[in-house]
Amino acid sequence: MKTPCIAACKNEGGICLGCHRTVEEIATWRVMTDEQRESVIDRLRGKTSSHQCPQCGKPASCDLSDGKATCWCFSLERRDTSSLKSNDSCLCRSCLTNLPIA
Repeated sequence: MKTPCIAACKNEGGICLGCHRTVEEIATWRVMTDEQRESVIDRLRGKTSSHQCPQCGKPASCDLSDGKATCWCFSLERRDTSSLKSNDSCLCRSCLTNLPIA
């Protein structure tokens, strides 16, 4: 089974610091279809995105922008975004992980 895990696991408010999957994605990985797993891997690698991260300029994904009712980031612990210049777009997983938990 293909996985983005790099064996550097540490939960940082709902995101793994190693592979940047959410805890929910990690917990459901075994029951996901190959297509679902490939979709997560593509988002993690920046192959698919909905916009550029306003913080670092790398590809980022927002499920709301893709027409879904909820976003992957809703399952995370709330982050302190007061240091951000703009709240217009979602951050990439790496930049979001670097923000302090509120």
